[in-house]
Amino acid sequence: MESISIFDMLKIGVGPSSSHTLGPWRAAIWWLEEIEDKGGAASLEHVEVHLYGSLSLTGVGHATDIAVVLGLCGFDPITYPTDQIDNHIATIKHEKSLLVNSLKSISFDFQKDIHFHKTFLDFHPNGMTIKGTFEDGSIYEENYYSIGGGFVVKEQKQEAVEGVSKTSVFPYPIEKGTELLAYCKEENKIISEIVLENELSIRSSEEIDAEIQAVWNVMLESIYEGCHTKGLLPGGLNVKRRAYKIHKSLIGDADYSNPEEWIESIRNTKVAFRQILQWVSCFAIAVNEVNADLGRVVTAPTNGSAGVIPSVLLYYLCIENHDAGFDEIKQFLLVAGEVGALFKKGATISAALGGCQAEIGVSSAMAAGALAELMGATPEQVLIASEIAMEHHLGLTCDPIAGLVQVPCIERNTMGAIKAINAAEIALHTNPKHVKVPFDAVVNTMWETAKDMNTKYKETSEGGLAVSVNLSDC
Repeated sequence: MESISIFDMLKIGVGPSSSHTLGPWRAAIWWLEEIEDKGGAASLEHVEVHLYGSLSLTGVGHATDIAVVLGLCGFDPITYPTDQIDNHIATIKHEKSLLVNSLKSISFDFQKDIHFHKTFLDFHPNGMTIKGTFEDGSIYEENYYSIGGGFVVKEQKQEAVEGVSKTSVFPYPIEKGTELLAYCKEENKIISEIVLENELSIRSSEEIDAEIQAVWNVMLESIYEGCHTKGLLPGGLNVKRRAYKIHKSLIGDADYSNPEEWIESIRNTKVAFRQILQWVSCFAIAVNEVNADLGRVVTAPTNGSAGVIPSVLLYYLCIENHDAGFDEIKQFLLVAGEVGALFKKGATISAALGGCQAEIGVSSAMAAGALAELMGATPEQVLIASEIAMEHHLGLTCDPIAGLVQVPCIERNTMGAIKAINAAEIALHTNPKHVKVPFDAVVNTMWETAKDMNTKYKETSEGGLAVSVNLSDC
């Protein structure tokens, strides 16, 4: 049984896409590790990259080419300064030279050495090949598949780049929602407590807290940055940032100098129903504007849906419970991560396989369940909240205009966040005995819907809004 840590579901990375940016970036790093027995980067003479299927069709808009090159440079997407991306890539393009793994400079031409193929590899829509030629004339090439959420696998060896948890056996192995609820009943624990026990089998308590704090720091910083940045997003659609203006109208003349003081300022603002809608939408838009600008966000469970979970969590901290702190943040993320893992095991978190229901739908389900537990829901009601959220995203297509994670992606995060809050509230007033659609049923339905969905609605920009909207009108 696959063991997936919450930190596999909540990864720190760079926008705009977990499957098309973070995944290919990590694949390139994996390739560098695999060529060590051939002398590594020091003996490399030439490298070329081949992108297939969805990685090719929306690759430029998703910065897939840029991500692979940064990976070949040996940079870590968790720590690489995102404000250096433009200059670094411009230098590589101008000099037509690549410093592989920060060790050896080789000739490299973006136009000639990165190949975009409209054909699909059989194993997964997000396929890519990296091919290297070495000083002794030998060649090493490998296929990688970015399967969503930053996970990368090989066809013949199904293990993730970040696979430490996958090789571990949790004390509470969970494949379905019914198994999770059974553990809760047997152990008389809530969902977050069961999940924490699993995490403690592979990390110390201190390590868990440190990683959760790091994840939350990036989430909060991405909201804060997005709310305080104006201008246009890159890519050619001339999409104007909106979080800045919305935030300005809500925060007024409040005085603060950092994200923590900012939270206190928000708590002192008017929070009638309209303002709540505006704040939650503002938070979600802010994250995804940062994401669209190749900024640092948390994959939750994907980059395209990165705004849902932090916006719902900040809603709880700023509006529902002013006394909440790290303990509540930890509890929320434990539940959210587990719900996401259940969808990954039973369905998919890849838009290239399942459309946007696999991204916004899953993130909304994660946030709904997590919020429900914080608000006092039973384990059964937590999964009811997640089920409701997903049920009302079933069939959602992925049709990004111009292949950019901007339209309709940014606004969809606001919808996912609002639905998550609504689902949690409904679940709190639902008797589990009266539920007609079990959690596991909606996971299976989502997967069956994904398989039935036409390929042009799966992150190819060949259908839906991507072809209905004229770029000249944008």
